[in-house]
Amino acid sequence: MPATETPVRPAKPIISGTTSLPEHVTVKVFVLLPVVALAVAVPFAWGWGLSWLDIGIGVFFFALTGLGVTAGFHRYFTHGSFKAKRPLRIALAVAGNMAAQGPVIMWVADHRRHHAFSDRVGDPHSPWLFGTSPAALAKGFWHAHMGWLFEREVTNAERFAPDLLADRDLRIVDKLFPLWVAVTFLLPGVVGGLITWSVWGGVTAVFWAGIVRVGLLHHVTWSVNSICHMIGERPFASRDKAANFWPLAILSFGESWHNLHHADPTCARHGVLRGQLDISARLIWIFEKFGWATQVRWPTPTRLSRITADR
Repeated sequence: MPATETPVRPAKPIISGTTSLPEHVTVKVFVLLPVVALAVAVPFAWGWGLSWLDIGIGVFFFALTGLGVTAGFHRYFTHGSFKAKRPLRIALAVAGNMAAQGPVIMWVADHRRHHAFSDRVGDPHSPWLFGTSPAALAKGFWHAHMGWLFEREVTNAERFAPDLLADRDLRIVDKLFPLWVAVTFLLPGVVGGLITWSVWGGVTAVFWAGIVRVGLLHHVTWSVNSICHMIGERPFASRDKAANFWPLAILSFGESWHNLHHADPTCARHGVLRGQLDISARLIWIFEKFGWATQVRWPTPTRLSRITADR
């Protein structure tokens, strides 16, 4: 080899191994428990009642943890849509972990892998991997929505998230994931118990603002993976089937404007067209105004003209 040539290193493998049996069982519990809670929510509401306090606490924690995922895990840690000062970076990592969707490094590695192989072999949760027949799409929807979470393959973080692995703060937050999950379920109960000054107020808050809230947020996030890769509008050119699905815009904090995101993944705002509400982008705008976030990658006419589908 000539002295001037740089040796080409082979790419690290996509998969780094498989989860252990205890880890696999734990994932199933934390995926299925909130689903069960959603299923029993209606009869529980009929028997227990659902107070405005439970709703208020639930909305607060839904917003806190949901925006931790959308503005934090997704737009900041995965795609680098802005730069964050250290306190904000740590706060976003903690808030996202409290969504109980997995530790930040694992979440980012999975999502970067999704973008690297979007709707192709290698994508961990594409609904199009089994074909286009009705049966194949039904199987694909289940796989994209939550079925992929039951597989034991572990995305290689050394390949897809080496920058996060190199961050000491994030490694610490990541290792404390079980603590953040415990906090996300118990803290609403503490708040509800203190406000009502009763054990029962704490119990109902744990159920509604803890378990049911986590279950609802899980399904909103999973719906972006499933529904937003199957149906909706595609005004921007992307190499996959990502689409905009407006009914999810508010609950997903703007994540369901998914077509623009896949056409321009590092853009800090996903809802760029008239009338497209994007709460996550507004939060990033607030961070920028306070000086907590810098170098925000906002959409510009030039940037959008490069990805317009009918260009």
